[in-house]
Amino acid sequence: MIYEADHNVRKKLISMFENMDSTIILSYLQGHMGTAWVDNLENPTVAQITVGIFVFYAGNPNTKEAEELLYNLPEFTLAIVDSDEWKRRIETVHKGSIEKFQRYRFKKNPEHLDRKHLKNLLTKLPKGYEIKRIDENVAKEPSLHELSEDFISQFNSIDDFINRGVGFAILNEGQVVCAATSFSIYDDGIEIEIATHPNYRRKGLATITASTLIVDCLDRGLYPSWDGANNESVNLAQKLGYIFKESYETYFIEVSP
Repeated sequence: MIYEADHNVRKKLISMFENMDSTIILSYLQGHMGTAWVDNLENPTVAQITVGIFVFYAGNPNTKEAEELLYNLPEFTLAIVDSDEWKRRIETVHKGSIEKFQRYRFKKNPEHLDRKHLKNLLTKLPKGYEIKRIDENVAKEPSLHELSEDFISQFNSIDDFINRGVGFAILNEGQVVCAATSFSIYDDGIEIEIATHPNYRRKGLATITASTLIVDCLDRGLYPSWDGANNESVNLAQKLGYIFKESYETYFIEVSP
């Protein structure tokens, strides 16, 4: 049997996940967002942390409760683990319904992000485009959510995002065509979510939006963490100043109804 973790249990999970390099995990462990489930509320030996579509596992994968946790998933899941034992368990339990791919980590050092360099990337927008901090009006714009469902979805409401999150959007004719936001937050920073409409790529919009967000975070003493989902994301991160650390395996799991 598995149990949803409360505030007291959360503290017990810190050591279990301490070797996993993810600010999204910190978002939960520091009490900002997300949920966790465990096998035992007093002395957990296996645990699952979920923030949006990201699901992380730690502890003993070879238990009945571990299998329960492996089925305790959102409809679409990106599962991340840090041991071969967990990888084998995922591949066994979800055989036939997983896709394994690489994501890309970067070193988390604010000294790598040079304000002068970033401001030099803030080239003039093409005529007809404007960049805005995401306020209530932009946050309610359907084109923002059509671009990515994850720009503000980890927050309790639009007001919660405005109060605790941060983001910038480029608009063209009133439509959001590129945006960068805090997918999640933790004590010392954010995890960046960024997307550009396919019809508006190769115009430098992502570079401008990301640079604006990163400078804003640095000015407020927050670290803007970047985790790449593909080669385009890696290239943009390196252009901005991030230094590549490593690739790591991620499992896309689609849960059958």
